[in-house]
Amino acid sequence: MNVADVMTPREEVVTVEIPGTRDDVLDYLQDRQFSSVPVIKQTDDGEVFRGIVSRDALIEEPDEDQLALLTEEVPTTTADTDLADVAALMLAEDERRIPVVDGTLEGIVTVTDVVRAIANGNLNGETEVGGLARRDINSVYEGAPLPVAERELFFARVPYGVVLDEEGDLSGILTEVDILEVARVVEGEADTGESIAGEDDEWAWEGIKAVGNRYMPTRNVEIPAEPVREFMTSDMVTVSSTRTAQDAAQLMIEHDIEQIPMVSGDRLSGIVRDIDLLEGV
Repeated sequence: MNVADVMTPREEVVTVEIPGTRDDVLDYLQDRQFSSVPVIKQTDDGEVFRGIVSRDALIEEPDEDQLALLTEEVPTTTADTDLADVAALMLAEDERRIPVVDGTLEGIVTVTDVVRAIANGNLNGETEVGGLARRDINSVYEGAPLPVAERELFFARVPYGVVLDEEGDLSGILTEVDILEVARVVEGEADTGESIAGEDDEWAWEGIKAVGNRYMPTRNVEIPAEPVREFMTSDMVTVSSTRTAQDAAQLMIEHDIEQIPMVSGDRLSGIVRDIDLLEGV
């Protein structure tokens, strides 16, 4: 199976254009759960792919407004590349989205595209998840205020937290999406990104920060201070170590999730993330 069989074609890919500003990118990244947006430039010879603007660039360069100076070169692939080779590229470069370029931008291929191919049996999915799962599990306490849990996810640089109860047992899972659904963006001071909330406000969250996959430069985000148990998913999908990567991929596609706790009986033993399944391709 080749990239062309699974990629999102150019006509369905939202891009930003040089010359432009950070605001052109910001609106796109806030509205969608993506980490980057392709950048193009119109020339006398037609459209030219110039790179991507990532959420990280917006955070790391908060005072830079020019799109051209925020654009980064990234790994690319071609439509006729074997999908297994792209999976290896994603793992090697730690990239979830790879532009498909052959002179011009032809589309985008994502981790989810590869996972769907595994689920459908178009890529190897016979590896047992016990050999793919991570044993370093990010966890949060179900009684923790949601803003504290968000900071735990942020500092751990992962999109989830397995939720533990007072006995240390698995009680649910909290994801970036759960936080996004209840986070409220409040306009701040456009030039500085300083918080407009008072120091004693229980929802105060300063300046240029991120919630999940969405970075919101020069804005404030208010997160409810109720405990994690009020927002987590308690009816979890889980897998055992003997289930295959294809089994896990099918569950991820069916439930629209990116990670599944691995259990042995009632005991948490690991976490399987979507990108982990690429290791078995």
